[in-house]
Amino acid sequence: MKVRILVSFKDSVLDPQGQTVKNALHTLGYRSVKEARQGKVFELELDKVSEEEARKLVPEIARKVLANPIIEKYTWQIIQDE
Repeated sequence: MKVRILVSFKDSVLDPQGQTVKNALHTLGYRSVKEARQGKVFELELDKVSEEEARKLVPEIARKVLANPIIEKYTWQIIQDE
């Protein structure tokens, strides 16, 4: 089973890289871009794990290893089921 985890800054945390991207897009004429936020994407391949086990395991991995829970949030999804 493959899962994709997206880690990004919480809405209350300033995102200077996202702001730079937004400004660059505006300079290029893309004025309809209201907000840009940067993040990290992780894809994990899990072996011999049921969907139920993945629903417990993946948030634990994201919380303990991939994201800093003080300033970051995460979402995840199954992208390929075995």
